[in-house]
Amino acid sequence: MSGSAVGPAEADEASATTMPASPGVVVDVDEAGVPLDRAADVGEVGVPHAGRAGAGRVSGMSASRAVEASAGFAVETFGLTKRFGRQVAVDSIDLAVPAGSVYGFLGPNGSGKTTTIRLLLGLIRPTAGRHSMLGEPMPRGAGRVLPRVGALIEGPGFHTYLSGRDNLLRLDAADRTADRSTARARVDAALERVGLLAAARKRYRAYSLGMRQRLALAATLLSPRDLLILDEPTNGLDPQGTREVRALISSLARDGATVLLSTHLLSEVEQICTHVGVMHLGKLVAQAPLAELRAGVAPRAAVETSQPDEAAAVLRRLGLSDVDTAVDRATGVLGDLAPEKVVEALIHARVPVRGFSVLAPDLEDLFVSLTGEGFHVSG
Repeated sequence: MSGSAVGPAEADEASATTMPASPGVVVDVDEAGVPLDRAADVGEVGVPHAGRAGAGRVSGMSASRAVEASAGFAVETFGLTKRFGRQVAVDSIDLAVPAGSVYGFLGPNGSGKTTTIRLLLGLIRPTAGRHSMLGEPMPRGAGRVLPRVGALIEGPGFHTYLSGRDNLLRLDAADRTADRSTARARVDAALERVGLLAAARKRYRAYSLGMRQRLALAATLLSPRDLLILDEPTNGLDPQGTREVRALISSLARDGATVLLSTHLLSEVEQICTHVGVMHLGKLVAQAPLAELRAGVAPRAAVETSQPDEAAAVLRRLGLSDVDTAVDRATGVLGDLAPEKVVEALIHARVPVRGFSVLAPDLEDLFVSLTGEGFHVSG
């Protein structure tokens, strides 16, 4: 959810509404105004209503903070665990997000990604474990850290009766670190950057899903921040909007921000991320630079032929695994075998070869190799 200013929801809105945890972050509340899954946490985590998660980042970090962040990790967790009754939503994960990276937090819906993010920001308390952000232990360092963090969690939550611009102005007014004299200029700059300046005066209730998601992103761009935590930021966007948001994330990283990008979209990670952490059933099953993870998955040999069954038989005799056939094609995991040996064996077996290629492993292959199953919603 993105940030939203304080104020009552309209009477005709749904019974569940939102209230601010801090400028830039809001939490769900019930009809009585009690934060859901949060009332018991206030005071125990040490950061009432998650402290302050700030807004976002437009310009680069200061030189001193860039040096400070480059010394280690922007986010680290140590055995971080969250249980809801008997269900273990996050199971003792050790997350390590390098400073300056675009870290793809990858996993199917229900794998524990959003719960982890809520733990990082103090929106819910951990059952066990600890974590740090921007070099500070949390929640003890929340007062110093959270003003440097911008977050979008789960989806946008704004006042429906206000315009996009007025929603952002109210959000910015709640940020004690923001310069009041530049509020309107910064709000309009953020709106322009996400392509919403022309609709700035339109009421939020008239925004499409994609426009609401863009406004949520604008809320993270109101002031310079060192860490952006984005949960499914391209949700609801059309293809052009998706491309623009991915380009925006890349530009923010070039400016010096660290981006923790939670997503279930394999293509999103492949296009913009430098590092990847893979979640499955609440566990962090792998994390490394993207190139390093890919290198750990063997490439596939692909034979274009009019006799795919005969080609598949040759591949199996050579020891290739996971051999599969399709119309005019046979493929198999190459392993350590040299590609030219495969071509030689096919020709020797009189299998007509129209084409031969070595396919680099994609993230879906990687996910299957790590979890043993496809990329589906975790139950």
